[in-house]
Amino acid sequence: MEGLSEAPFSHSKTLIIECMSVEEELQEHAEHAQNPFDKRVAGTMAIIAACLAVVSVLGHITTTEELLNQQKASDQWSYYQAKSIRRYVSEVARDTFATMKDPKQSEQYAKNAEKYKKDDEEISEKAKELENESHLTGRQALRLHFGEVFLEVSIVFASLAILSKRPLLWYAAILGGLVGVGIAASTLMVH
Repeated sequence: MEGLSEAPFSHSKTLIIECMSVEEELQEHAEHAQNPFDKRVAGTMAIIAACLAVVSVLGHITTTEELLNQQKASDQWSYYQAKSIRRYVSEVARDTFATMKDPKQSEQYAKNAEKYKKDDEEISEKAKELENESHLTGRQALRLHFGEVFLEVSIVFASLAILSKRPLLWYAAILGGLVGVGIAASTLMVH
């Protein structure tokens, strides 16, 4: 019987200890929430995190656009090669029929070869245009990713500022955030 009466008592001791630690933790959080420095830094972190989210999404979209343009350019070059092969085959057929003294067939293949040559030029221009767009979006994506890195480091500095209560780290977080947003915004100037 003694074992039964002690078990509930030892359990209640554990509850009291756990409740006290929760109460202490809540008191500590309340003290931190009243600290104006922590509030300012937390506000700064929220702004930097919002900027980071926007820059990160834009970076991913731009990278995807770069890859899509590169794939389209690759497709255009494949199409160019197919048309070039057709032109070459038409030129061979033209020459073969000219050698066989069949001017009608030779003329038909000459027209085909000329058409394919014209198509080659158009396809080549389109492929080069897509490559240029891919390179442009690649440079823009790179700037967005660099901006993202600065914003991420700024959040780390802000966290360290809260932990260490050092305003210098908070200022470094603000500066890093501004640099990150500036680098990301500079994508608008890339042409």
